[in-house]
Formats: sequence, structure tokens, C-alpha cells
Amino acid sequence: MGQGKRATGQRSHIAGAAAEEIAIRAYLARGYAVAETRWRGPHGEIDLILRDGDGVIFAEVKSSATRDAAAARIRPAQMQRVMASAAAFLDAEPKGQLTDARLDVVLVWGAGEVEIIENAYGHG
Repeated sequence: MGQGKRATGQRSHIAGAAAEEIAIRAYLARGYAVAETRWRGPHGEIDLILRDGDGVIFAEVKSSATRDAAAARIRPAQMQRVMASAAAFLDAEPKGQLTDARLDVVLVWGAGEVEIIENAYGHG
């Protein structure tokens, strides 16, 4: 990997981690508990997994300079992989696939603005 690609990748990683921290703070402010960050499932990574009592929230965090640009980063194939990994996570829950669950998308843009789109894909 060339020096330019490595630097770009490192900046993306740092920006992604910062966006996830902003998302975590938004969820904590709503009273949710963080269960996992960057959980690696059999079909891909889930950015955040949170708990709301017995319920589980899977959150995909997207960031960019503007809200619309962050929203444009949502890819259907990626969300399918997240849903498949979420199903694997639920297998280990006491109620299994009957666990109350949802899949959120969290948009982060500008100077830390955040929007949580609950149940973005009708999962749960």
C-alpha cells in the first residue's frame, strides 16, 4: 500500500471512530447502554450494538461533511450484511431471534451533528 493510501485510510479510520463516539454519546443521552462496538459477525462488522432493557439496537454509523452526503453512504448490500450479522448476534441472546431488536442508521456530519434514524430497515 502506498503512503498516500495508508494516510487516507488512517484519516478515514480516525473519522469513523470519532463519528462512532458521537453516536455513542447520542444513545447514552437517550438512556441506552453500549453492549459492543465494532462487533465482527460472520457476515461483516456492526458499528454499535446497544441495549434498551431486554431489547437490542444494531446501529450503522455513517459520516460525511453534510447530512445528505452521510445518508448517501448507506449501501443496501452493506445493510443486508449487517442484518445477517445481527441475526447471528441474536442467536446468542436468551430469546434468540424473538429478541426485541431494531436496526438504526446514525448520520453524523459537520461539527458533530447527529441524527438517529430508528428502525431504518424495518428490522425487529
